[in-house]
Amino acid sequence: MRITLTGVFVSDQDKALSFYTETLGFVKKHDVPVGEHKWLTVVSPEDSDGPELLLEPNENPVAQEYQKGLFDQGIPAHSFGVTDIHAEHEKLKSLGVNFTMEPTEMGNVAIAVFDDTCGNLIQLMQT
Repeated sequence: MRITLTGVFVSDQDKALSFYTETLGFVKKHDVPVGEHKWLTVVSPEDSDGPELLLEPNENPVAQEYQKGLFDQGIPAHSFGVTDIHAEHEKLKSLGVNFTMEPTEMGNVAIAVFDDTCGNLIQLMQT
């Protein structure tokens, strides 16, 4: 068994696609119209056949409450692995990404947290 798809609720799919591809460097995998929304996924450029991240519209009131609750409590919706957290942090800051937590060492891991501009906090993690 392996993870093939996971999702993150987003307030605007087009804005999310722009942020996740142009700023974070993911690659669009699927962009299929489904009514007024899309089945919209991105993947790591390092593993185009790896797990997909679904940029899922948050129009359901339960999804909106869940997303807002996590954000308001400072809880990241997802965690992405990086090789060099300090280099990634500097690169993303230079692109205008707003970090709510600077790189912080926590035992044998380092984490940082940023706002994805679509209603989520995302954690970077270097192990």
